[in-house]
Amino acid sequence: MIQWRTILAVSPQDAHERRTVTSTPPLLHKLNTLRQSLTALRSNSLGVSAFANDARNSKTLLQALPPRYAEVWLGLIDRLESSALFSEESCSFSQVDLLDSLSMWLDKAEQQLNTST
Repeated sequence: MIQWRTILAVSPQDAHERRTVTSTPPLLHKLNTLRQSLTALRSNSLGVSAFANDARNSKTLLQALPPRYAEVWLGLIDRLESSALFSEESCSFSQVDLLDSLSMWLDKAEQQLNTST
């Protein structure tokens, strides 16, 4: 059972940020860690290789989700690593689009975890 701490928030965005910080289940904690890593990758304070290593070491999270989630996640990570080898113009897929897809995957994974508890 997921337990949330009761908090008072000024705005819905503030409530979401606080909720992700105060959630206690380990799987949601891993999702939040991946979100933070993705944010760091977008701001160039984390490299693709470091993010990919962290993303691939999410076995417990991936096992808790339907099998298709792991297939999609690992496919996105593979494409992200490939895109890092080329400039934006010479790559067949945009790194920005891949980062957006990873963010969307994290949102959908969180929804799936919340509905399965």
